[in-house]
Amino acid sequence: MKDIQEDILHFWFKETKASQWFQVNPEFDAAIKDRFEGAYEMALAGQFDDWKNSADGALAFCILMDQMPRNMYRGTPKAFASDKRALIVSKYAVSKGLDQVLPLEKRRFLYMPYEHSEILSDQVRCLELFEKIKDEDKLGYEYALRHLKVIEEYGRFPHRNRILGRDNTPEEEEYLAQPGAGF
Repeated sequence: MKDIQEDILHFWFKETKASQWFQVNPEFDAAIKDRFEGAYEMALAGQFDDWKNSADGALAFCILMDQMPRNMYRGTPKAFASDKRALIVSKYAVSKGLDQVLPLEKRRFLYMPYEHSEILSDQVRCLELFEKIKDEDKLGYEYALRHLKVIEEYGRFPHRNRILGRDNTPEEEEYLAQPGAGF
């Protein structure tokens, strides 16, 4: 299983560019699905639960369960289906100090499950984590703050509503009509 961890991390940090991580690109999405959907299914079945015990393992788990589904299943509820699993591993890793041994570029991906949570306390914790590194990762801190503000205002991410079959409130409709709403 270590080779799967290494493959995930090599793909994410060596084979791809940072500019690809957060852009909509059907070819990139398809490449992730072709290469990692099998590993994703194995993780859902609990086969990688022990990855939480190492920094690289927890990081690979969070990328596989939090980041990659957003590519593999873009525009479907499955894009968010494993967020809670990723958050459990992220919280465990942070509680054990495993985030502290990761370089900044990697650490932010261990924190992303907090940022993707619709639970206010997770958002507050996310901002605390990014605040500690904001001098080195100002953009990460700013995104964490933006996510927190949306959850404070709406209690959820309105840009997920259509995908998840949730009705928008009038306030959410107004928010979604603004340029740059959503993430």
